[in-house]
Amino acid sequence: MNPKPMGPIPPEYADQHGVLTIAGHLAGDWAAAGTPVFVYDAAIVAARIARFRAAMPAVDLHYAIKANPHPDLLAAIAPLVDGLDIASAGELHRALTVKPATAISFAGPGKRDTELEAAIAAGVTLNLESEAEATRAIAIADRLDRTPRLAVRVNPDIELRGSGMKMGGRPSPFGIDAVRVPALVRRLIAAGVDWRGFHIYAGSQALDADAVAETQAATVALAARLADEAGALPPLVNLGGGFGVPYFSGDRPLDIETIGSRLADALATRPTVLASSRFAIELGRWLVAEAGVYLARVVDRKESGGEIFIVLDGGLNHQLAASGNFGTVVRRNYPLAVADRMGEPVVETVNVVGPLCTPLDRLGDRVALPHIEPGDVIAIFLAGAYGATASPAAFLGHPPAIERVAV
Repeated sequence: MNPKPMGPIPPEYADQHGVLTIAGHLAGDWAAAGTPVFVYDAAIVAARIARFRAAMPAVDLHYAIKANPHPDLLAAIAPLVDGLDIASAGELHRALTVKPATAISFAGPGKRDTELEAAIAAGVTLNLESEAEATRAIAIADRLDRTPRLAVRVNPDIELRGSGMKMGGRPSPFGIDAVRVPALVRRLIAAGVDWRGFHIYAGSQALDADAVAETQAATVALAARLADEAGALPPLVNLGGGFGVPYFSGDRPLDIETIGSRLADALATRPTVLASSRFAIELGRWLVAEAGVYLARVVDRKESGGEIFIVLDGGLNHQLAASGNFGTVVRRNYPLAVADRMGEPVVETVNVVGPLCTPLDRLGDRVALPHIEPGDVIAIFLAGAYGATASPAAFLGHPPAIERVAV
């Protein structure tokens, strides 16, 4: 059976030999209190933030907490970033425990009236996704006798080339088509709101620095055009994010230093209508994905039809993305390893599966690994983003995964 390739193990772990160490502690120690367990190393996140600051010193950094809203991790990140981006009332409550309302923005379609009311009462910026949402927000603010902080999320007439998930350049539930934005901005200003600017997001999970830089330059130009047409200066232009991480074989890390240099050039020559605007980049996955490791214990080893199956005590109910069922068109293998045999020669090709009653619960498809027996611990990397909270934890009634943050 020919093995299928895996993605690259993150550099913080790739050169380890013997027993995997996470945040200075052995994987077996993290697993001793129970598995499956997610371990998040806050020091790796802090290093990512420092790298961003060095590459883009003139740009604000916002953390999109949908990537990983664990309270302890959020508390570690919040002092290091300029703002938090949220997408629900639940995330709003978490964000308000670590950041002032003026540093929080709320995006996402389908905001309920109760969510709009909570955000307006707190003083959070709402990124409006439709004209109808604007009407509801203004009416709620009038009832509360508050001046709402409102920005316009733009569905841009551009898309991020090579992105894993395109968010613009096509009909979309996200944002307002660019052609309709100036009229809405004029309406908001006439209504007396505190207009906060634009949120423009073209795509996510991009690994091509040139494509990201081109999209950012086009986004700056679009923001200038919309501001000109609206006759209003945007206080903030959120350029979105889209920075990807290398999940799969052949993926290469994103060169953010090149992006930073190109963005600095674009901002240095920006139109005068944006002269006083601040700019922000909103990142989730790029900050936290590689800081997380999912550890699951081997329950069974079985043979079927000439293939070996390694059965774990956790699967897609905790790590949906690693199973290939979270936006991946073609199923490919995340990097994984036997936690106490790092760097050892591979001796067999196996399928690594979870405990669920579905063939979709496969975390490693024909992967080459050292010999595995029940009781061993398997480490699945890039587990810091869209893991526990993005997976169907209630499916089949298995217990939730433990989550630990090393700060």
